[in-house]
Amino acid sequence: MGAKPATTSASSKTISRVSSGKPKLAAKAGKSASDKVVRDSFTMPVKEYAKIAKVKEACLKAGFQIKKSELLRIGIALISDMGPKKLKSAQAKLDLIKTGRPKKQE
Repeated sequence: MGAKPATTSASSKTISRVSSGKPKLAAKAGKSASDKVVRDSFTMPVKEYAKIAKVKEACLKAGFQIKKSELLRIGIALISDMGPKKLKSAQAKLDLIKTGRPKKQE
């Protein structure tokens, strides 16, 4: 369940346009080359995806708004501090799912 680097030609064209198209804007904003972002997609069970909405709602009740991408980044930061044993244990608790795009329901 890791993020895959962009390998399609469309993605590389977008990245090259962004990186070479407006270097002055990036410099004005104080961003370095390491501040680039990557767009990715993933598959997860509906019940787990619904938890994202519950966490976002809890954050709103606590007085702040949070984005899905921020939640995922926080999760990655937290699990990066886990050792391999804890991470493997957490992985074992997950239901196995078929990866890829789900078939369109008609």
